[in-house]
Amino acid sequence: MEASITTFDQLGTIFETTPQRLVVTLVVSLIFAYGMRVGRRALTRLDDYVRPVYRDLVGTVVFLLGAGLAAGILIGTWQSTQQFVTLVKGFDMGTETIAQLIVSVILLMTAVIGTRFLRRLIRNILGSASSVSEHQKEVTYRLTQVIIYSLAGVTVLGIWVEDLGAILVGAGFLGIVLGMAAQQTLGALLAGFVLMFSRPFEIGDWVVVDERHDGVVTDISIFDTRLRTVDGEYIVLPNDVVGSAAVTNRSHAGRLRLEVEVGVDYGSDVERAAELAREITESVDIVLDAPRPRVATKELGDSSVVLGVRFWIDRPRARRAMEAQTGVTNAIKAGFDDAGIKIPFPQRELSGAVDPPAGGGAVDDEAMVGYDEPAGEADQQSTTSEEADPATSDDAGDR
Repeated sequence: MEASITTFDQLGTIFETTPQRLVVTLVVSLIFAYGMRVGRRALTRLDDYVRPVYRDLVGTVVFLLGAGLAAGILIGTWQSTQQFVTLVKGFDMGTETIAQLIVSVILLMTAVIGTRFLRRLIRNILGSASSVSEHQKEVTYRLTQVIIYSLAGVTVLGIWVEDLGAILVGAGFLGIVLGMAAQQTLGALLAGFVLMFSRPFEIGDWVVVDERHDGVVTDISIFDTRLRTVDGEYIVLPNDVVGSAAVTNRSHAGRLRLEVEVGVDYGSDVERAAELAREITESVDIVLDAPRPRVATKELGDSSVVLGVRFWIDRPRARRAMEAQTGVTNAIKAGFDDAGIKIPFPQRELSGAVDPPAGGGAVDDEAMVGYDEPAGEADQQSTTSEEADPATSDDAGDR
């Protein structure tokens, strides 16, 4: 091995000056990068002829050979082979150590190739399933990758460490401590996996969380879910909060029913107004033809008969729903104006109370209408006027 490495020292005699060696280093680096790019394209074309696992194996071997050759050329060009050999001997690696190193490298390479193979396998198995989204496929692959790398890492540690059990016990206690210190974070993490697989909503859906947070889902990560409101604000909700709250998905069905309330005067023909409101709503472009709009009499209000105009829209979004409600309201207002159907203002009827008679009797309801003043007060006023005119009374006595 030492003799094969020292053969690269001949390059140092060919390129003696520093500028020449810098040029060689640059050229070798560019050739290696270009070879990697060409190799990837060639491996992609091999998909039609060989299995993916064989392709990955060939690609890994070619990469290691190319990297070793480039490293040998650079070491020989700079005449550093002797220093490299001395460095390797300094580790005092025997036959057993070299065997352990080779086995470790093979295990790590197998883990890398295995994860790539499993990624293609997952995509082939789940590719035809319409109920599984791309995000869920990616999450499944990442979980598989973590499991395989963890097993490979534990196996490599078992090769180099004699008492692996003590390390695992220590790692277990460390995991317990970290779990107690980060309960909320771990709760959000577990809730994130639940959301990704239960799929109550997807990216792009219009949702309402806990009847307070209304917006379009822009991102679903392991720890949180992000919404964009109609006002352009971004809301970040921890996944444990989303998982424990009531979630309303307004986009899941692909359509949404909306309602506009209209008040009609009590003196108008309510059935005619309802039919006209339905016809006007059907003429609005954004309203779906099926299901057809419907109009229901909801209540007898203080000032009007309240009609509920119900209609459907597709591709529901907050802005689109607002446009639909505005268009239907404006169209009904204009149509009622043309048809002479009155939409009344809020009204109140006021009536005044009358003081009861002196004798405590009941007041006749008919007497309250157009009432001016009680008769007793008129008699009292005439008596007072007679007492106030003594001349009149004296004349009456003389006669």
